[in-house]
Amino acid sequence: MNGLELLTHYFPELTDRQKEQFSIMGTLYPEWNEKINVISRKDIDNLFPNHILHSLAIARFLGDVAPGTSFMDLGTGGGFPGIPLAVMYPSCRFHLIDRIAKKLRVAEDVARAAGLDNVTFQHGDSGECHEKFDYVVSRAVMPLDKLVKLIVRNISPVTPSANRYSNGLVCLKGGDLADESAAVNFPVIEFPLSEFFVEPFFDTKKLVYVPIKKK
Repeated sequence: MNGLELLTHYFPELTDRQKEQFSIMGTLYPEWNEKINVISRKDIDNLFPNHILHSLAIARFLGDVAPGTSFMDLGTGGGFPGIPLAVMYPSCRFHLIDRIAKKLRVAEDVARAAGLDNVTFQHGDSGECHEKFDYVVSRAVMPLDKLVKLIVRNISPVTPSANRYSNGLVCLKGGDLADESAAVNFPVIEFPLSEFFVEPFFDTKKLVYVPIKKK
């Protein structure tokens, strides 16, 4: 099945507008990747399963979220997982941060072309962001223990009442996380992505949820 068929297989509720936005991503990312390597050139043909659908594992986990729920995507690169999630959650707010300006430029262009008005961008790191968010999301940015320490101060203490999961970190990782998890001072809950998606790419991939409740 093609990219859009893959997405609608797992997310049959996608609107025509969302399908159009994902189609725009399917066109622009390969074009940009010829100029700026935001995805491995060996992997760009797998844009939909390995990058867009992978990002949407977070939506599969969170389910419906309250309008106005805020997300920070730390180390977004070319816009993953933030841009696919912004398409899925048009009534939520997304702030995408990365240290590499040229990759962020790709994310900005894709968001603009897709008509995403719920996304903002910041060139730099989380230490320069003083806002608070309901969730911080990321995709294989750094070891889990270091990531948690970095973003604790960016987590809002009040969870929107309609959300299924308390505020915290939701990130996409791979491999054995035992050592990383052991150094985290909050609960660490792992979900194998093979429970969400059947494609072989997801056999070793995990979603990690760290609820962050401050004293």
